[in-house]
Amino acid sequence: MKLHYIDPISAGELHLTVHENYFDRLFFQRDRQDKFLTIALNDGPQQTVTIDGIQYEFPAQTILPLMVSQTFSFEQPQQVIAWQYNRNFYCIVDHDKEISCVGFLFYGSAETMFIALDEQHQKKLNLLLQVFIDEFEDRDAIQRDMLQMMLKRLIIIVTRLGKKQYLNEPTLTGDKLDVLRKFNLMVENNYRKEHTVQFYANQLNKSPKTLANYFALYNHKSPLAVIQARIILEGKRLLMYTDKSAKEIAYNLGFDDASYFSNLFKKQTGYAPSDFRNAKSALFSAGQ
Repeated sequence: MKLHYIDPISAGELHLTVHENYFDRLFFQRDRQDKFLTIALNDGPQQTVTIDGIQYEFPAQTILPLMVSQTFSFEQPQQVIAWQYNRNFYCIVDHDKEISCVGFLFYGSAETMFIALDEQHQKKLNLLLQVFIDEFEDRDAIQRDMLQMMLKRLIIIVTRLGKKQYLNEPTLTGDKLDVLRKFNLMVENNYRKEHTVQFYANQLNKSPKTLANYFALYNHKSPLAVIQARIILEGKRLLMYTDKSAKEIAYNLGFDDASYFSNLFKKQTGYAPSDFRNAKSALFSAGQ
């Protein structure tokens, strides 16, 4: 089942995919014009999901938040239920005070999150899914408002569960988490130009040491490691999915000296950029 809502005025889009035999997202090769955030639920046994060329185990009855720019595919797409929406339909940044997911559920610096659903939340989401399906069929003047309200409820449920499962409470208090969420979003918006912790610390009116202390409570990565990880992730994507040279990618990511990017990439991945591209190309060819 594939259900779609498109607002003719705002171009806001909400898509619901339920147990389809074909469901994936190939952002760089095919879907770049579609800027969708995705909330995917594995509604069957454990399977494998491939995200940006890396395979992960996707446990049964688990929610997986996926970013706009991520390429992904599922071993068993017919088990997946997925909600996808663009900024024009519901901007999570503009509504962050309502849902508190920016910089955590989406645009966060934690590892890929697989958020487990207990029996109570499985029942809750099954009921919400049915209301979604019913509302897609009610084409009236308040359809957009109703769909937005239900999407907001879905995001809040998943965010609450994610915080319980991934945050070190109570040491990471709400005010500290808000600083980290703002940092993560700022990195997402500025990583191509700003590579120093000092820049982000200045924007947040915090010292680099304070940020480091907050991140130690969160996931034990340093702020600099978060910035560099985002740079390297984009470098990997550009190497895997485009024909840009390593030098072009370095400049695209804000490095005046291409060798500095190459050294950083090798330090983080164990590969020189050209070797990484060749290794991934060989892997894809073998898979085909």
